[in-house]
Amino acid sequence: MTKTTVVVHSLGNIGRNVIHSLESAPDMECLGVVRSKGSVGTRPLDLRGLPDFADLADLEKARGKPRVAILCGPSRLVPDAAKAYHAAGVSTVDSFDIHDEIGNLVAALDATTKAAGCAAITAAGWDPGTDSVLRALFEAMTPVGTTFTNFGRGRSMGHSVAARAIPGVADATSVTIPIGGGRHSRLVYILPETGADQEAIRKNLAADHYFAHDPLDVRFVATADELAAVMDSSHGVLLERTGASGIASNQILKFDMRIDNPALTAQILVSCARAVTRMEPGCHTLIDIPPVKLLPGDRMDHIKRLV
Repeated sequence: MTKTTVVVHSLGNIGRNVIHSLESAPDMECLGVVRSKGSVGTRPLDLRGLPDFADLADLEKARGKPRVAILCGPSRLVPDAAKAYHAAGVSTVDSFDIHDEIGNLVAALDATTKAAGCAAITAAGWDPGTDSVLRALFEAMTPVGTTFTNFGRGRSMGHSVAARAIPGVADATSVTIPIGGGRHSRLVYILPETGADQEAIRKNLAADHYFAHDPLDVRFVATADELAAVMDSSHGVLLERTGASGIASNQILKFDMRIDNPALTAQILVSCARAVTRMEPGCHTLIDIPPVKLLPGDRMDHIKRLV
């Protein structure tokens, strides 16, 4: 079996879990990790024996050209990283999670992938991502109705990364608390840098796109140990739709899951790294992709087993 060659871009929570998922994927081969120059050679246990490189050119010289790059850095860095890989003819998958910017990103990456003859799957986490697929299926089943997506209670990786980027923040974690009806509050624990202006941190956090639309509770901690006590990776979602199928109303659909956030996101990215090699040039999201393309093995075998 010819394996799909993959590079992991960035070695944070998602990157480490992507490596774990790749290890158990029978049709994938990870060539290495691309990370910042200052990080190369550090955290060898997290690399699981893989080589790391400062850029794609160095990796290609040592290991050959990968077919797919799995982008595991912060969402705000995804557009530039994806375009750089596309320019080199490498397809990408990412878990970009800034919902109201996804349309523009799809259009931008559609242009770069088609110009290079490769493909991209963006917004490929569990929300946006697999939850998006479920919302689409719910609407197909009950075209008239209302869907609520209720997250948590649990730690949001995207919001936590955004909080850490605020000036004066040494470390942070953001917990999503469902209010109901698709509304949420954000509980953010902040470890400030020595001498940081806590009121300025509050104001900058409240103005950040990730936090500006929800009730926000900011709590400062004094030590890294205090922060570690609330940095659990669990999360979850409850999707609820009440709608009508034809003239039959009061159809009630629900999907509920409780998960380890980075592990599930990573597994979805690895499945999408498989699917992106089966897609035409252009940028796609999970609602564009037949589910069978996410699975290893033969299509007809899956049809016989699952349909």
